[in-house]
Amino acid sequence: MARTKGGPKQLKRRKNILKQTKGYRHGRSTKKKQALEAIKHAGQHAFRDRRAKKRTMRGLHIVRVNAALRENGFKNYSTFIDALKKKNIMLDRKVLSEMAMTHPESFKRLLAKVA
Repeated sequence: MARTKGGPKQLKRRKNILKQTKGYRHGRSTKKKQALEAIKHAGQHAFRDRRAKKRTMRGLHIVRVNAALRENGFKNYSTFIDALKKKNIMLDRKVLSEMAMTHPESFKRLLAKVA
């Protein structure tokens, strides 16, 4: 009785794994075991960094809004956000930063309403 070792199925699996590691350096792009390890770690980093990206973007929005506020003579970011909440204007930081960048006239009108 002859022993079977996987043949076409194993080759297909290996090909698919190595396809995912295209562009990786050294054995990670050519050796199945190292490639599997690299894919696993890449997936973990991707998962973690999708969440970190949200934190980074929030910080960027805050910086942009603060810069626009100071250009228009407003004191600072925190007092602006406090004033927005007191006036019951529900705009998030992303919308405010977009408005400050692309529609400065509308942003000035918003500042006039808040001040």
